Amino acid sequence: MAGIKYLFKSSFNEEPLKNNQLRKLNLKQFIVRELYQHANLSIHNLSRTIKMSTPTITRALEELISEGLVTEIGIGESTGGRRPSIYGLNPLSRFVIGIDIERYFIRIGLFNFANQPVSEIHELNTGLETQSDIIGFITEKISELIEAYGIDENNILGIGISLPGLIDMRTGLSYTYLNTGKPVAKILSERTSLPVFIEQDTRAMAWGEQSFGLARDLKNVLCLNIGSGIGLSMILDGKIYMGHSGYSGEFGHIQIEPNGQLCHCGKIGCIETVASGKVMLAKAKKDIAEGAITQISSMIGGDLSKLNIRTILNAAREGDQYAIDLLAKIGEALGKGLATLIHLFNPELIIIGGEISKAADYLIAPIESNLNIYSIARIRRDAVIVASELSDNARLMGTVALVMNKIFA
Repeated sequence: MAGIKYLFKSSFNEEPLKNNQLRKLNLKQFIVRELYQHANLSIHNLSRTIKMSTPTITRALEELISEGLVTEIGIGESTGGRRPSIYGLNPLSRFVIGIDIERYFIRIGLFNFANQPVSEIHELNTGLETQSDIIGFITEKISELIEAYGIDENNILGIGISLPGLIDMRTGLSYTYLNTGKPVAKILSERTSLPVFIEQDTRAMAWGEQSFGLARDLKNVLCLNIGSGIGLSMILDGKIYMGHSGYSGEFGHIQIEPNGQLCHCGKIGCIETVASGKVMLAKAKKDIAEGAITQISSMIGGDLSKLNIRTILNAAREGDQYAIDLLAKIGEALGKGLATLIHLFNPELIIIGGEISKAADYLIAPIESNLNIYSIARIRRDAVIVASELSDNARLMGTVALVMNKIFA
């Protein structure tokens, strides 16, 4: 019922619907889902898939066309009779707002029914660690985006949110950030009057990779999200693995150094203490202050307050050996940790994503080197390691996939 309401809001503004009206809306939802998932189809294709008669499908299509949701694309190839008419979704009939909230930045985009960005992806240089009223800030930006592009709110299917940290998917409560005792999605939904769906950021990456990226049509994939912290999402037997409460994938908090540093989680020697962007940044600041030879110093004009992860990545891409060595150390630690995951899950693909994936060329070689040391060769050979083609957009596109999954659930 909920998904139908999101697609056909105007049908629910009157008296309670009768059974025949609900059946009609269900059929229309099935048609829209098929067109969304398979792009352009004929009436014959739809009739065969949905298992309804051609006249029934035709009548439903006519209504969807009159409502502006579906359009006739053209004429298909003949299979022996008349050439069939081909139908597809009207890309501008419905929209999704995707928001990727991270520790030091926020990315927000408006997407049409064909999953294409209607607007540029807006990257805001503030985030969970720097914005005191993140909910109020995001609410304001959503309103500005809708107004700027003149979108009718009735045509917005929902808002997808990617958020780092521990999120109980049963209750929607976040326990790392925005821990107010009330689900973040519910707060935002009340403020925007729109459906809001939330997902842990690394699992949002998996949604993006499975729907639009390198994990499409694959069954067993590990998605590694490397930014300020380290996260893992798992696609197992074709499904995104959640765990009992939605806490699965805390790869960054597996112990790798028993006598190592104290992690912010309270444990000792977690992978995040040696392989995260936050630790890399802290080390770079310390080393540069102590006179390390690197072009990073000139890139920031000697002002360490201007140093960020992107500066280090840019320096590496320009051949700075100090920056390359920093990334190699991260790759070595990740390789050691990933060896355990390879033995446990036997993946066919490991996707390196997140902010640091922009320098994946300097990560993959040391990862593979340590995998060769710490994993069984026969199992290791099954796992191909690649950088995400979606890059920074993986989580954002994942929020779009999340909303559409809820619509068609």
